[in-house]
Amino acid sequence: MVRVPSPSKYTAKQGQYLAFIYYYTKIHGCAPSEADIQQYFGVTPPTVHQMILTLERHGFITRVPGLARSIRLAVAAADLPVLE
Repeated sequence: MVRVPSPSKYTAKQGQYLAFIYYYTKIHGCAPSEADIQQYFGVTPPTVHQMILTLERHGFITRVPGLARSIRLAVAAADLPVLE
């Protein structure tokens, strides 16, 4: 059984990252790279990597470490905020 977190469990910033991952994947047909996320949010590579680890630790995403573009959302699209 997959545990799907409640939408109120993520912070506003985490919600923006989740929304970006969702829309990027929908538009491009593959998950964003950490560099794509970095460029969109204008942050450093370590900032993006720490957020990815945090999202994974809280169960909002799944990924395969070492495999590029393997991020998958574990949150329903209806529970995501509007991407700003």
